[in-house]
Amino acid sequence: MRTSSRGMVDPFIVMDVMEAARAAEAAGRHVIHMEVGQPSTPAPAGARAALAAAMDTDALGYTVALGLPALRQGIADLYRRWYGVDLDPARVIVTAGSSAAFLLAFTALFDAGEKVALGEPGYPSYRQILRALSLTPVGIPTRAEDRYQPRPEEIPGDVQGLIVASPANPSGTMLDRPSLAALIGAAAARDIAFVSDEIYHGLHYEGRAVSALEISDDVYVINSFSKYFSMTGWRVGWMVVPEAHVRTVERLAQNMFICPPHASQVAALAALGCIDELEANRAVYAENRRLMLDGLPKAGFTRIAPPDGAFYIYADVSGLTDDSRAFAAEILDKAGVAVTPGLDFDPRRGAGTLRFSYARSTADIREGLARLHEFMKARG
Repeated sequence: MRTSSRGMVDPFIVMDVMEAARAAEAAGRHVIHMEVGQPSTPAPAGARAALAAAMDTDALGYTVALGLPALRQGIADLYRRWYGVDLDPARVIVTAGSSAAFLLAFTALFDAGEKVALGEPGYPSYRQILRALSLTPVGIPTRAEDRYQPRPEEIPGDVQGLIVASPANPSGTMLDRPSLAALIGAAAARDIAFVSDEIYHGLHYEGRAVSALEISDDVYVINSFSKYFSMTGWRVGWMVVPEAHVRTVERLAQNMFICPPHASQVAALAALGCIDELEANRAVYAENRRLMLDGLPKAGFTRIAPPDGAFYIYADVSGLTDDSRAFAAEILDKAGVAVTPGLDFDPRRGAGTLRFSYARSTADIREGLARLHEFMKARG
């Protein structure tokens, strides 16, 4: 049977690394996971308790397409607490993870054949979702001296959209308010749709992340319960869109997804109130970050842009290899540490980079760093 050219997207390499690590574990090896971008902690206890109670009293059938009204209000309240933004909950759209939000955003904003700019390195699924929708991703090569974030003057000439992530994946770096405002202003001046990926908000270690909604209402903002709220597998996220776009996105959501998972929405609503547990998780990441910034250079990974948020460190290893995929496989085989090759994030320069995640327990991070140190010492 025939297949479409739209379906010919690249693999998500980190998933291949996860499978190789699983196979090694199945063979009896103890693997330290620095490849996967998910918390090792479960959903907050309050979220799990709320769902257990709901399962005894509620059929948990379809919700309205835009999500439970109480959850939309709760998310709007979060913007007031975190950013001082007075957000109308009518502009909040609950989605089946941030992945569904990107599908809805790209479908609502762009026609087939249009071009969308994004920084490289960047989250690989941006490119693949765009291609699957018959859109063209246009990479902006960023630099370590710019902390792997794009600059306004680098926005390509013939694009209809710009995606920016802060904190970013894979680098963990953030845009300050003037830098984010400059990008939003440059996009607005050229009628370029601006999409702000904010799924790592809440995971910051010095200054907090700035939301695009603090600067403009004429943006799409995408977030998720996966990272700060430790709910990756629950598949619940959200997006905030301009008031005039709500009905367009609602119609798309009705037809594409019917609604987000009801059970996950119940848990997410409760998770919004589990602040003490979530902040305790963040304190663990902060300690892991400290250990990584100290331990990676000692092991020989010296060319990094220190992360402001998320739970990643992106390392330039071009002085050690010209094949990051083979290098990652060697590290897994000889050190028992799973890391992600940069090819996932930068198709042009990723053969010389690796991403290290510090989302696991502090004990795992200590052990992983010790193994990396011994591996690099033996490698010479």
